[in-house]
Amino acid sequence: MKDMATRSTLKPLLLGACLLALSPLPALATDPAPVAQVAMPDTETWDIQAAHGQTYRIFVSRPQGEAPKDGYPVLYVLDGNAMFAGFAEARRIQSVYRDGQDKMIVVGIGYPGDTPYDPRRMGDFTAPIATPALKALYKEFPAGGRDQFVAFLIDQLRPEIAKRYNIHPVRQSLYGHSLGGLFALHMLYSRPGAFHTIIAASPSIWWDNQAIVAEEPAFRARLEKEPALGRGTRLLMLTGEREETEVTVTDSAALAKRLEPLSAYGLRSSYKVLDGETHVTVPARSVTMVLRAVMQWP
Repeated sequence: MKDMATRSTLKPLLLGACLLALSPLPALATDPAPVAQVAMPDTETWDIQAAHGQTYRIFVSRPQGEAPKDGYPVLYVLDGNAMFAGFAEARRIQSVYRDGQDKMIVVGIGYPGDTPYDPRRMGDFTAPIATPALKALYKEFPAGGRDQFVAFLIDQLRPEIAKRYNIHPVRQSLYGHSLGGLFALHMLYSRPGAFHTIIAASPSIWWDNQAIVAEEPAFRARLEKEPALGRGTRLLMLTGEREETEVTVTDSAALAKRLEPLSAYGLRSSYKVLDGETHVTVPARSVTMVLRAVMQWP
């Protein structure tokens, strides 16, 4: 019985060896074929110099075929070098279903070079640092150029996108993660109605001793006076369950509570914690729900 069991076990192995022996020998190794960088379909990239002198690399993912009658919705994605590819391919794959969910334009706002996170982002997404300890910690990094970046985004880049593509004048959305999420909240407070949908993923509300919180009262007062601005804006906040900095979750949850009463003035806001996700994995997990939020209308 033991020999029979052994033969039964060896039989498939021996058969595989025989088939391998009958197979043609692999070709001898030759010089590898030349390689090229991967090109993403339905995308293009170009550089633009801002009025304040800095150069930005713009990545665009656009659908094939005719634009909708009112133009394409647009999603602007901060940290384009790191984030654009995920959003672009997720948009493109939606075309498989032919239900129109791919009919948007994704614009990644990045920087020349291949670094996922350029140090310039700190300057673009933050106000001048007021906390001495934080200022000392980041003394080698640029900070405080937020107003210049706002001007570039609103007054220069958006008109350029409108010239190049057939876009919807109102269905414009903004996505930012971490310090980019902090910037997205600043855009909500300082330019309500500028974007129909704002997505703040893992926003760094803690930055500079929670300086962003000081912007809330003026925003609230403005919505109370002009409810139409609230009705023209949606906010989606996202954090990861396993954020390395716990205050990212607690600060976002507290902000979500503070914003709830503003629904009386038309602001639609929601907050989701993504189970199992860390700070750096939140963007990948958020892609699909962000694209769905962008396509919601009215």
